[in-house]
Amino acid sequence: MKLLFPLLALIGGIAVAIQSQVNGNLALDGDGVIEASFISFLIGTLALFFAVIFFGNGNLLAMATVPRWQLIGGLMGAIYVIILVFSVPKIGVAATLAGIIGGQVIMGAVIDHFGLFGGVRFPIDAKKVIAIVLLFASLYLFNHK
Repeated sequence: MKLLFPLLALIGGIAVAIQSQVNGNLALDGDGVIEASFISFLIGTLALFFAVIFFGNGNLLAMATVPRWQLIGGLMGAIYVIILVFSVPKIGVAATLAGIIGGQVIMGAVIDHFGLFGGVRFPIDAKKVIAIVLLFASLYLFNHK
C-alpha cells in the first residue's frame, strides 16, 4: 500500500507527458493554442461527466457551499493546459515538463512550508533547499544549448 500513491503519481506523470505532446500537436493541426486548450478541456469535461454519472457517489450541488477560492483549481488547470499547448511545439515535451515540474516543486515547497490553502505544514529544510537548487540546475541544462 505504501507504494500505491507514488505509483499513481508516476502514472499521472506519464499521462501528462502524453497529454503534452498530443495537445501540442492539436494546436499545430488545429486553429490555435486557445482553441486546442478548449478542446482538451471539453473532452476531459465529458470524460468526467460520464465518470460522475456512472461512478460518482458524492453531491455536485455541495460545491455551491464551498469557499469560492476553492474553485480556482479549474482555472489553474486551464492556465496549465494553455502553457503546455503553447510551449511543447517550441521547446519540446521534456523541457516544458522540466519547467512545469520545477514550478510545481517550488510552489509545492512554499505551500507546504506555510500550510497555505488549508494544507498541513511541512517546513522547508536544508535537503529541500538543495533539491530546489539542483532542480534549477536541471532546468538550465535542459534549456541551454
